Amino acid sequence: MARRRGVMSEQLKTELAKELGVYNIVSSQGWGEVSSRNCGNMVKKAIEMAERSLMNNQ
Repeated sequence: MARRRGVMSEQLKTELAKELGVYNIVSSQGWGEVSSRNCGNMVKKAIEMAERSLMNNQ
């Protein structure tokens, strides 16, 4: 199965990882070592940010 290109920028992923306290794992071991739970939390946080942004633009 082909891998899809990432939707989130590296800058956004890094910012979210720092907020959630998993940046130390990313910086030392890479994105592949971040748990599924933490990845899900990052996605949830990104969706919340996008929704807030849309609400502010309306």
